[in-house]
Amino acid sequence: MKKFDRKLIFPDGSEYYGYGFGSFDERITEIVFNTSPVGYQEIISDPSYTYQTVVMAYPLIGNYGIAEEDFETETPTIGGLVVRDYNDQPSNFRSKYTLSEIMEKYRIPGIYGIDTRKLIRSIRDLGSRKVLITDADTSLQEGLCKLSSYDIPKDAVAFVSRKEIQQYRIPDEKYHVAAIDCGMKQNIVRSFNRRGCNVTVFPWNTSMEEIEKMKPDGIFLSNGPGDPMDVQLVIELVRGLRGKYPIFGICLGHQIISLAYGARTYKLKFGHRGGNHPVKNLLTGKIEITSQNHSYAVDRESLANTRLKVTHLNLLDQTVEGVACEEDKVFSVQYHPESAPGPQDSGYLFEQFIEMMEGTKDGEKN
Repeated sequence: MKKFDRKLIFPDGSEYYGYGFGSFDERITEIVFNTSPVGYQEIISDPSYTYQTVVMAYPLIGNYGIAEEDFETETPTIGGLVVRDYNDQPSNFRSKYTLSEIMEKYRIPGIYGIDTRKLIRSIRDLGSRKVLITDADTSLQEGLCKLSSYDIPKDAVAFVSRKEIQQYRIPDEKYHVAAIDCGMKQNIVRSFNRRGCNVTVFPWNTSMEEIEKMKPDGIFLSNGPGDPMDVQLVIELVRGLRGKYPIFGICLGHQIISLAYGARTYKLKFGHRGGNHPVKNLLTGKIEITSQNHSYAVDRESLANTRLKVTHLNLLDQTVEGVACEEDKVFSVQYHPESAPGPQDSGYLFEQFIEMMEGTKDGEKN
């Protein structure tokens, strides 16, 4: 048995020893877990994991490598990755790199060989919290000192959002979507393009006037990392745009819309992260199997004094998964319809948004 060369240290003094892969950088992040059995490439390249280390519940990771076409962002910003068994010899005709090679390129530290079942149980029991990924010979006292003196940054959206406007055009477009990038996944753009929509993606802090100059048919609010209360500029943007354009939000965008209407949000104990969360559509009675990745949720009671109505509920814990304001043509969901959960259970949400844009266009013509 080879000697452990990496470990995790927690504020309560607990330690988990293992072996390093990817980058060997030392890193302090928030630790969370994901129950998806596949999709590790999409997970490490999802901007919503900025400043977070993800523990994979599925034991075998790395076995199908990395495909160039499957990244969700050009520059992954995940804080770290923890797995039970890492496979560095992938078998997949689409694979161009190993997972470790990509993690090393983007300075993402990884650790394998630990008891991930025990670790995930501790996250469920004690909640998400800070963790230090470090060398095995780092003393516990030194690690605890580093943890106590470090605060997780609150600039996650500003850190991951693109700095310039980008356009994704298609031939024979039918609609023009203005997307606010709070940490937007690339498959969202592809989902709109496939449905006949040009997409102009704006940095998170773009002014309302700049967006309106583009004359969009609808506004999309993306997913993203961190506390929604940290992005007051986007909350104010929604207040200025609601009622003028159809608005569709997912994940962080859902929370931002709720805050813009006067609701409250709160942090979940350990969040929702996985590809099998059952959500009930209260308008149709149907159950959707959804992909989720978020730490915060909308306070259901706080919606009572707003113009938003609850449209979806999580069947695992009854948290709010969707809201809508029919009068303003605004709706949002907490989950990810672009992530092929179910695998196509939630694709109708894009069509719903397109119907709203079509109705608005027809109204302008009349």
